[in-house]
Amino acid sequence: MAKIAIVYFSGYQHTRKQAEAVHQGAVDVAGTEATLLAIDAEGNLPAEAWDTLAAADAIIYGSPTYMGGPAWQFKKFADASSKAWFTQEWKDKIAAGFTNSASLNGDKSATIIYLITLAMQHSQIWIGTGLMPSNKKDAQRNDVNYLGGFSGALAQSPSDSSPDEAPGPGDLETARLLGQRVTEYAVKTRG
Repeated sequence: MAKIAIVYFSGYQHTRKQAEAVHQGAVDVAGTEATLLAIDAEGNLPAEAWDTLAAADAIIYGSPTYMGGPAWQFKKFADASSKAWFTQEWKDKIAAGFTNSASLNGDKSATIIYLITLAMQHSQIWIGTGLMPSNKKDAQRNDVNYLGGFSGALAQSPSDSSPDEAPGPGDLETARLLGQRVTEYAVKTRG
């Protein structure tokens, strides 16, 4: 059974919805076990979460984009992962990522690049969305990959929206498809 870990921070619970969509895509694939690991407001994970990450075949990272980068709570988690880095415990595990911000752009690419760099530090194998962007004249805001993310799943939640209102269906479906793609690849490579 392929094991998928989705480790994320969510300050206002919009990124949590995105994480749940990634999780749904992962559990939709037969022969898998997917676990959501929420980083708390102090930037910590429960001790047993580190064991889940160690046992995972794939780790999918998620953070909101704040001020052009990941939340400090996610960075604290990343710094704490240096223990796993030192022994290359996550080497050759599959990795992917997602982010959310209030603006359509919001410098989300900087957060995705941060997540990619973290994965490369751990000698992981990065998987992008594999989705073409919805970029024609007839495109609608709720289309899959409307924000055009190739390196990771991108979402937008207006600053005055509740988690019940945003991210929208297209962004959540993009996240679900990322979770599904990563999991299918994990199942394939597990052989």
